[in-house]
Amino acid sequence: MKKTLLALTILAACGSAHADVRINGFANLIAGKTSSDGMLYGYDDDISLSPESLFAVQLSGDVNDKLTATGQLVARGSDDYDVDFEWAYFTYAATDNVSVSAGRLRLPLFRYSASLDVGYSYHWVAAPQSVYGVPFNNIDGVRVDYSNYAGDWEYNVQVTAGTFENNGYEITPGTIADIEGNNAIVGSIEATYEWFKVRATAGSAKSSLSIESIDALIGQLAMISAPLADKLAFNDDSSAFYGIGVEIDQFDWFVSAEWTSIDIEESFNPQDVAYYITAGIRHGKFTPSITYEKLDGNDDVKFLSDVAALPEQVRGPAAMIVGGVQQAVMEETSTVTLGLRYDFDTNVALKADISRSTDDIDDDNDTTLVRVAVNYIF
Repeated sequence: MKKTLLALTILAACGSAHADVRINGFANLIAGKTSSDGMLYGYDDDISLSPESLFAVQLSGDVNDKLTATGQLVARGSDDYDVDFEWAYFTYAATDNVSVSAGRLRLPLFRYSASLDVGYSYHWVAAPQSVYGVPFNNIDGVRVDYSNYAGDWEYNVQVTAGTFENNGYEITPGTIADIEGNNAIVGSIEATYEWFKVRATAGSAKSSLSIESIDALIGQLAMISAPLADKLAFNDDSSAFYGIGVEIDQFDWFVSAEWTSIDIEESFNPQDVAYYITAGIRHGKFTPSITYEKLDGNDDVKFLSDVAALPEQVRGPAAMIVGGVQQAVMEETSTVTLGLRYDFDTNVALKADISRSTDDIDDDNDTTLVRVAVNYIF
């Protein structure tokens, strides 16, 4: 309800008599199919356009010389193209170097966070999911931006604070989760020197993750040991995010990489460490590329010392729940993607890629995915 009121306020501001309204948009039409019975990124062995396709319109208007209103409506194939306000915020230009934004904003976790949905802005069909496939990309709160120069370096500092949530998020087919983060704060700094760019991010929040099947098991554990169940539960736990990225772009060729870590110690969730490295060559309208990405969320089982301290008669059932819950969410995958971008016309790009994903825990989940895409902006 609060998001709807905020969005209507943004629209009213953009539509005021004094606002200079700008309308932009973008779209990603992506079709994909996996080999055999495997699944990857929402695709299976039937050709589908739903998992990653989207259409979006962005409205922005200058309320006055200092204040700008922005709203973005997005229709995603994964949501049956239901239209939703993903961005709705005001930006106040306090000085030439400082701006303050408030409302629903993109959470600045990654190199391509601001343009993540704009497929035209990068060479991939879609950004590497090992790093970018987090269940929360937006935050309701406040962001402060500071931009300046230090010698030949250009840099930007961002500090963002607020709350985030994603209810009904499908972790795997048929497994639905509710995710919430309170008192979230994220700081990032990005610096550019000619052809070199580096970015660092750190953040924290009080986070909760609810999955019906896991909640039921934790409820059973609570009847054995309430303190151990509280430790295992992912409920208002301190979470930490760290990331670093580097990019070398010599126009004719480029290399870039990002590394991230998400850690919630007092919960069933393992520490997730992910990274990718990508390289490509620009030759006229063609950009062939190769990307290697890795996701490692396969930790040792936690809280075994707590299980060992329980009375002998309940250790077995407790160990089964503690170990089973954690092993159910562990994952370790590596993916290699060969891609090709063709700049077909002004503001239109055609892309194709083939990805081979290897499951390092279960060989039966190894999958090959082929995708083709049309990205455009207007």
